[in-house]
Amino acid sequence: MKKTSLLILALATSFCFGFAFKTVITEQSNDQPQMKKVTGIGGIFFKCKDPKKMREWYKTNLGLQTNQYGAVFEWHQGADSTKKGFTQWSPFNEKTKYFEPSTKDFMINYRVENLESLVAGLKKNGVIVVDTIETVDYGKFVHILDVEGNKLELWEPNDIAYEKLGKQLGSLTTK
Repeated sequence: MKKTSLLILALATSFCFGFAFKTVITEQSNDQPQMKKVTGIGGIFFKCKDPKKMREWYKTNLGLQTNQYGAVFEWHQGADSTKKGFTQWSPFNEKTKYFEPSTKDFMINYRVENLESLVAGLKKNGVIVVDTIETVDYGKFVHILDVEGNKLELWEPNDIAYEKLGKQLGSLTTK
């Protein structure tokens, strides 16, 4: 009988501590909701001497389905595997000014959620926002500089419109 009573007391105590712990954690997390920032890589852009030759080399040797802009990688989202996602790969002419004010030969595009809120938070943190948010059918874009002056592109994608645009252009994706 003593063992049963001790077991019930131990279980009840564990339940109460677990409930109290969960309540404290939930209250702390409700104070400041965690905003998602980067959700994936939206694109890799780099400078080269001859973008057309570079696209052809990657098509021939690595099987990328290239088009006039580079290649698009198609994948399915982890949180909802019924939804597609896309990552752009693009070689730019070495003389492009698109990466300015950065002097680097590359730029990474990051997929993000809620671009307006993210940009507001970045500004509060003193991050240099290079331009204003641009909205197009396939998403919203803005450029920032990281701590070493690398220009980064932030993209809140509309993957449905992006896929539709690719189909209109007759582009194939690399899967």
